[in-house]
Amino acid sequence: MADKRDFYEVLGVQKGATDDEIKKAYRKMAKEYHPDLHPGDAAAEAKFKEIGEAYEVLSDPQKKARYDQYGHAGVDPNFGGGYGGDVDFGDIGDIFSSIFGGGFGGGFGGGGRRQNPNAPRRGSDAAASVVISFEEAAKGCKKKVSVQRIVTCPDCSGSGAKAGTSPTTCPECGGSGQVTRQQRTPFGVMQTQSPCSRCQGRGRIIENPCPTCGSQGRIRQPEQMGINIPAGIDDGQVINIPGKGNAGVNGGPAGDLQVQVSVRPHPLFERDGFNIWYEFPITYAQAALGAQVDIPTLDGRMPFEIKPGTQPGDILRVKDKGIPYINRRGTGDLLLKVVVEVPKNLSKEQQKLLRAFDEATGDKNYQKRRSFFEKLKDGFR
Repeated sequence: MADKRDFYEVLGVQKGATDDEIKKAYRKMAKEYHPDLHPGDAAAEAKFKEIGEAYEVLSDPQKKARYDQYGHAGVDPNFGGGYGGDVDFGDIGDIFSSIFGGGFGGGFGGGGRRQNPNAPRRGSDAAASVVISFEEAAKGCKKKVSVQRIVTCPDCSGSGAKAGTSPTTCPECGGSGQVTRQQRTPFGVMQTQSPCSRCQGRGRIIENPCPTCGSQGRIRQPEQMGINIPAGIDDGQVINIPGKGNAGVNGGPAGDLQVQVSVRPHPLFERDGFNIWYEFPITYAQAALGAQVDIPTLDGRMPFEIKPGTQPGDILRVKDKGIPYINRRGTGDLLLKVVVEVPKNLSKEQQKLLRAFDEATGDKNYQKRRSFFEKLKDGFR
């Protein structure tokens, strides 16, 4: 990792730059070094990949935080073991129960009686993130994501006991995880419940703990998982994959995996719902006379007719060339916002021809100009 340049330097922004500044810098540089503009240029292609890698890290809040703290090592898939343990709300319930004396169930918020500590409990959800290109979001794709999952210990199969041994029922609490005490008071006999001190509220005693998981029955391990990303997904949306989260407790079902999708901005296209648009520059002559031009789409270039008299700011619609509707039929449109470019650095001969053209035209050729002066005349009557 030592030969890699600083990601902030790659995008030409300062450390601490806002998300909007990072996004704008990426768009500018990605457009400058896009392989379509530099066919066969290996250096431009390498630069484009470097820009994409930098944006993938700096646009993801979690990755960016790790990068800011540890540098390139912080976003290396082989670095460390991820962030701390996932919170299991059943475990939180156990903690509250131990503090407040059984008022909270093992499922966190149960009734006055504590749930069976050995009952199956669903695992918590796991989280991952993936960065994809604009085209991949529009067309759909398959990706691999890195996720830190809690899985059932392979050596003890989740029992927490060393292979060849088994947990035993706690003789103190009879497997309930709680002990009941009675105390005489001036108001009568008061009964209280508290976690069993012998088994720490588990209801079981593990005399020979599994060396792999330390009697927990689950371990954390990194995993590469393939996922299908549907066509039409948008930036910031979350894909929920049932049963691919953290393993359950006591044989309970696994939680879900929630993958947050980040879409890299495109150098040219802008998304608006399921439509896409961009500013399309044409010449003065093309606007006035009409022309047959090639326009870029998500499916490649296609011929398109500019009609005579097209005005600056006109929106030209190309049906069904936008973003597919996610998980249903239909496609948005491609919208072209016309920008008429005024020529610069005209030669003397070009200026002469243009003046002759201007003298040959009249108010009938300029509807907006004629309308403006008619309104101006009416305003001063």
